[in-house]
Amino acid sequence: MPKPARLLVAVAALLMCVGFVLPLWRVDLIAPQYPEGLGMLIRINTVVGVKEQDLNSINNLNHYIGMKHIEPDMIPELRYMPAILGVLVVTALGVAALGKRAVLYAWTVAFAGVLAAGLYDYWKWGYEYGHDLDVETAIIKIPDMTYQPPLIGSKQLLNFTATSWPASGGWALVLATILIALAVWKSARPPVAPRPLA
Repeated sequence: MPKPARLLVAVAALLMCVGFVLPLWRVDLIAPQYPEGLGMLIRINTVVGVKEQDLNSINNLNHYIGMKHIEPDMIPELRYMPAILGVLVVTALGVAALGKRAVLYAWTVAFAGVLAAGLYDYWKWGYEYGHDLDVETAIIKIPDMTYQPPLIGSKQLLNFTATSWPASGGWALVLATILIALAVWKSARPPVAPRPLA
């Protein structure tokens, strides 16, 4: 690996550390009765409201339509996500230290797999919450209506506009991914031959 590629991987590893302290994902809900909006932040090991009472308010609204309460302790992924990110950071630093092109390629494939699995797991979590409704106890019942929030972007759910985007920690991971892609590109380029002296 050329030195710039190794540096890019090391910087990407440091950027991934941001995920330990800043939220990874944000979901916002806006409706006429909530003009200031309700929000939910997904951190690496918990889920909290953007404002102190937001998560409680979201759970109360979910009760009306038969959705399960969002309880961080009941989400197993939040227990092992810190370890997964920690392994990615340590191994990325190892890749930068070793400087072997084949190791970089293998690590990048594993990194991409972890990111894809994480996005799929988040989509699956939203699907289950939005489709697995307790219609018997729901106060508001609309046939064939589901309440899955969008993976990325905005979606109308009854009178709520739900918006889902990476939060600050998530954008740090996006930037780390771009740096890793640049490192792979730089490593794959043939070395530039030095110009002969005149």
